[in-house]
Amino acid sequence: MGVHLAEFNIGVLRYPWGDPRIADFANALDQVNAIAARSPGFIWRMPDDDMDAAQRDPSGPLGDNPRTASTLSVWRDLPSLERFVWRTLHKRFFDRREEWFAPGQGVRLVLWRTPEGHRPSIAEAVERLRSLDARGDTDFAFGWEYAKQTYPS
Repeated sequence: MGVHLAEFNIGVLRYPWGDPRIADFANALDQVNAIAARSPGFIWRMPDDDMDAAQRDPSGPLGDNPRTASTLSVWRDLPSLERFVWRTLHKRFFDRREEWFAPGQGVRLVLWRTPEGHRPSIAEAVERLRSLDARGDTDFAFGWEYAKQTYPS
């Protein structure tokens, strides 16, 4: 069985959903997600309804912050994810992240290897994020630089 790459990113918006100051971000989500889904190497993304439910669950690992924005996805490999992040419309929105996301949130992206066919849960993603935040890069949970050095392309 092969290995894929899972990614989880999370942030807290500066303003509530629906606020005109984040309209460019909110209005582009469907388009950016559609580009991801069509990208070579894309495997899976947690459906919006499931992610929304996880973000609003007061007893869940995301803690019910109504300004949370997160994505959990699986990619064939690091080069596939990098092409999407840095060479599509996604990059324009990534470059504007400080307009929309509150500062001082600590680690907001985690990557990890996952067996082919596995669909990570929010609990698994949060466990990986917390591990990266507490221990730094390990084979269990890592960031971009570690991935570039250790992930087979």
